[in-house]
Amino acid sequence: MSGRISRRAVLTVAAAGATSLVARQAFAADKIKVAGVHASPVENAWNSRLHEALKAAAAEGKIDYVFSEGISATDYPRAMREYAEQGAKLIVGEAYAAERPARQVAADYPNAAFLMGSSAGPAGKNFGVFGTWNHEAAYLTGMLAGHLGKTGTFGAVGGYPIPEVNRLIQAFRLGVKEVKPNAKFLAGFIGTWFDPAKAKEAGLAQIDAGADILFGERIGTADAAKQRGKLSIGSLLDYSPRYPETVFANAMWYFGPILGAALADVAAAKSTGQDYSEYSFMRHGGNDVILVEALVPKEALAAMQAKRAQIKAGSFKVPVDDSEPK
Repeated sequence: MSGRISRRAVLTVAAAGATSLVARQAFAADKIKVAGVHASPVENAWNSRLHEALKAAAAEGKIDYVFSEGISATDYPRAMREYAEQGAKLIVGEAYAAERPARQVAADYPNAAFLMGSSAGPAGKNFGVFGTWNHEAAYLTGMLAGHLGKTGTFGAVGGYPIPEVNRLIQAFRLGVKEVKPNAKFLAGFIGTWFDPAKAKEAGLAQIDAGADILFGERIGTADAAKQRGKLSIGSLLDYSPRYPETVFANAMWYFGPILGAALADVAAAKSTGQDYSEYSFMRHGGNDVILVEALVPKEALAAMQAKRAQIKAGSFKVPVDDSEPK
């Protein structure tokens, strides 16, 4: 796919028959102009969370939303600049592969707000960051997996071993260990954010090494479990309808609370140079568990629900381990 913005853009309000990108971006004056810059296709699990929340905000009449997808790291700063030049008040995306240039763009456009997935902190008054903190839900899915696993070996397939991914896999492992203290673990990273075939291959290798439950941080992992008659866990979005006999639980992540907080700050002309990761937590509705109860024993469900209540109440905090899973 081409990394240029003109490759694909979806507008809430578009100038009929316009051929240029600038002409197509006719934002309504009474709504916040928001642009999404997606490094991967919006079908990718992580990007879909942002995209769906942004589309929902547009459907509710809160924003005008335009987006580009498949933007390479080298092209990313240019895409950000183009949207800033075109009057976007909030630019949402990911700075993981372009941390330094992305921050430079924000410094060059102080009148625009930026909300970026990032492993680093905020910068200035307009560069806000967020992390994918569905580790609480991942822990709970680990508890369920501990009850369901038969071999005592559990696998996980991730994109890259960055903190946001590491903490999910580590939290899953901790949840398993609460039920099975002597459990063994496998982990693999496919070196890309979107390659279902590669994720499936990594999952098959883990099954061949003894794993009978896979934590699928990447799309494609469940395909391996389905092929071999094993069980899998989804991350970020609900995979259960696609794999009804394979995916028994999902560690969901909801971008809506983060987006809502940032939009409120933009509307109030407040600084967005802050870390919005807090809104990923369960107490804010930023992550939770979706499961297929028919596939989960009652005792496992009861134990998980009790722990979930403790997390939501703040009486139990899931430990955070950002180190690379071994």
